[in-house]
Amino acid sequence: MTAATTTSAAKVDEVIDLLRQLRLPHMRTHAPDVLATAKAQRWEPVETLRALLAEELAGRQASSIRTRMKTAGFPTGKTFDTWNQAVSSVPEPTARSLQTLEWIERHENLVVAGPSGTGKSHLVEALGHAAISNGCHVQWFSLEQLGQLIGRHRADGTTSRAIKKLMRADLICIDDIGLLPVATDTAEALYRIVDAAYEQRSIAISSNLHPAGFDELMPKTIANATVDRLLHHAHIVLTAGDSIRLTQATGGQGVMPLTN
Repeated sequence: MTAATTTSAAKVDEVIDLLRQLRLPHMRTHAPDVLATAKAQRWEPVETLRALLAEELAGRQASSIRTRMKTAGFPTGKTFDTWNQAVSSVPEPTARSLQTLEWIERHENLVVAGPSGTGKSHLVEALGHAAISNGCHVQWFSLEQLGQLIGRHRADGTTSRAIKKLMRADLICIDDIGLLPVATDTAEALYRIVDAAYEQRSIAISSNLHPAGFDELMPKTIANATVDRLLHHAHIVLTAGDSIRLTQATGGQGVMPLTN
C-alpha cells in the first residue's frame, strides 16, 4: 500500500468518525462506497455531498416509516400488495380513488360497511399502510381496544390528555364495529374520538352494520351524535357477497397442504 493510499484511507476513516459523532448513521454506512465511487468517477465535491445527503435522507425516511408502522398497531400487516381486486366487491375506481389519500388531506372520514369476510378490514388496513408510506401518522384500534384505552384513562382522570395524544395521528382506524352490542362506556369512547377528530383528523371504520343502524348496538342518543359527526364528511363504501375467507377455506386455500 502506497503512502497516498494510506493517507486516503485515513481520511475516509476520519470522515466516518466525524459522521458518527454528528449522529449521521446512514451517511456513515454508505460513506466508504460513495467516496470510493466519487474518487473513481471524479465527481465534483457538490455531487459527492449530494449523494451522501441523499443516503442519509433515504435512511431516515425508511426508519421513520418503520417506527410509525410499529406505533400504528396494525393487526395483520395486510397491504395493497395482497389486495385481490378480482374477488372484491369494492369497485376498482373507488379503491383507486381512496389510495390517492386525498380524503385524509381534507380531514374526511371513511366508512366501510358490509358482511363479515368481505374485505373491510383489509381495505382499511391497506389504506393505513399507504398513509404511513406517504408520511402520515396512523393509529389502529378495534372498538374493544378503544373502549379499554379510554376506560383506563377515565379511571385516573386523564381522558382528555389521552384523546389529545390520539389526535396527533392523521388517520385513526377503528375496526370490528357491529359484531356485538356495545357497552355504554365503549360507545362514549367512540363518540369522544369522533367528536375530537371532527374536521380536524380522518377516521376510517370497518363495520358489519351501516352507521345508520348504530342505535341497534348502543344508546340511541350517543349513536345519533356519533353518526352525525362521522358521516358529515365521509366516504361510504358498502361491501357485499360471500365471505372471502370462507370461500378460500372451502376451496382448500386456507391452509398449506399437509405432508406425510
